[in-house]
Amino acid sequence: MSTDEKSQCFLFTAGEEEDRERLGELVLGFLERDLQPSCQLACLETIRILSRDKKSLAPFATRHAMQILIRHAGLGQGEGVTPEIPDLEVVVEALKCLCNIVFNSDAAQEAGAELQLIAGLAERLKQCREPQWSHEVRFFDLRLTFLLTALRVDVRAQLARELRGVSLLSEALDATIGLCWPDMYEVARAGFDGCSELPLLGRQETERAMEILKILFNVTFDSNRRKVDEEEAATYRHLGAILRHCIMSTSEGEERTEEMHSHTVNLLGNLPLPCLDVLLMPKVQQGSIEYMGVNMDAVMVLLEFMEKRLGRGNKLKETLLPSLNLLTESARIHRETRKFLRMRVLPPLRDVKNRPEVGNALRNKIVRLMTHIDTDVKHCAAEFLFVLCKESVSRFIKYTGYGNAAGLLAARGLMRGGRDPGHYSEDEDSDTEEYREAKPHINPVTGRVEEEQPNPMEGMTEEQKECEAMKLVNMFDKLSREQVIQPMKIGADGKMTSLEPQELRFLARQHFGECNNSDSDSDTN
Repeated sequence: MSTDEKSQCFLFTAGEEEDRERLGELVLGFLERDLQPSCQLACLETIRILSRDKKSLAPFATRHAMQILIRHAGLGQGEGVTPEIPDLEVVVEALKCLCNIVFNSDAAQEAGAELQLIAGLAERLKQCREPQWSHEVRFFDLRLTFLLTALRVDVRAQLARELRGVSLLSEALDATIGLCWPDMYEVARAGFDGCSELPLLGRQETERAMEILKILFNVTFDSNRRKVDEEEAATYRHLGAILRHCIMSTSEGEERTEEMHSHTVNLLGNLPLPCLDVLLMPKVQQGSIEYMGVNMDAVMVLLEFMEKRLGRGNKLKETLLPSLNLLTESARIHRETRKFLRMRVLPPLRDVKNRPEVGNALRNKIVRLMTHIDTDVKHCAAEFLFVLCKESVSRFIKYTGYGNAAGLLAARGLMRGGRDPGHYSEDEDSDTEEYREAKPHINPVTGRVEEEQPNPMEGMTEEQKECEAMKLVNMFDKLSREQVIQPMKIGADGKMTSLEPQELRFLARQHFGECNNSDSDSDTN
């Protein structure tokens, strides 16, 4: 195909829908012939441009068309497999076409699944250490694999189980970053074993690593919700060690580094909880952060990553919760992590004059989230602090105030106090001198020292007090009947339950009866 003919093809794509479909069929017909690589490339470039428009997809979404494109991408399985390595430019262009078509067409996704496209991709992934494939081929292989696993549940399951996707992709990630293994679960960059600072990860390696992380997220999304056998646990622990290295690595540019860390954190959240111990496994080295004899470098990076996301304040559910949940679960199962995080997030209280949500300390920022409009955000923020407090209600209220803590306590049936059952050590909560002096004057609801307010009922007779109380009860009753509010009480199980109007009146009379008896006793004495 000459340059003029190629230009005419591109101009033709701007025509009517019927003309574009006719052009698509024509170009596919050319691809079935024995053409020179330059002609194949021109045809594939035309298909790539046409496949961006969903209205032009019909000719390319058939089983026959997909077979042609898969063959040109060098991914054929069974009959018609290309024996030699095809032209790499042709392979890349065919992969780009497949990515567009699979993304835009359900029929193409179905055809790809039937033609075992994922098996061909997995076969080439096994060649991750062979030099004949260019960065572009590897990248678009991974992009196509990501699309298939994101859009097709059956393909995702096939890659995860039948094709042993976690092991396969872990090996690809290992090869991409260029790792060596000084110990079973200890990872280092090849040629830089023992170095305190790792070299920057190259742009191409970072791009491929992020695609692998995204695919792994797809195939492991339910791993932390089901039981895994010993072999699977070893595979996940091996992957976890690689992910620890990813979270400790940096790339060219802060934005690219943060994107890679974000995909890594998302994937770490999918791992079975016992496998998170790999975050603490590496030996303490010179320059690393040590706490209780454990290397806390990875935990510190996760904490800083979470704080950076928290500081931005937008799209918190998507950007903050993965790292916050990961730190919560790691603190729940690792005593050293919990104590380290508590030291950083909940240091001994000194400021008792301001509300817990006021200020720029990390504790203040997280407490503010406990009343966030998004229920998932406020639940995760409260859960994180509750775990750092060893799920002790009194300690939780001390650091957050009862008003901020009420939502989590109500949900867990802990409004009457106590502690959730958990596996926590019995270390004491050391109070600062400032806190001990101020403790009797701290309002537990607001969590701060407040000036004493004058008693509004001072000087009233008991009859006047009871009259004011009943006015209040009647107002509550009216608002309740009009469904403006719903009065609540704490039940025997520690959870909130509805309070009926007659119960409200009875409680009010009972309260003032007790007050009158108390006053009478004091007068007698």
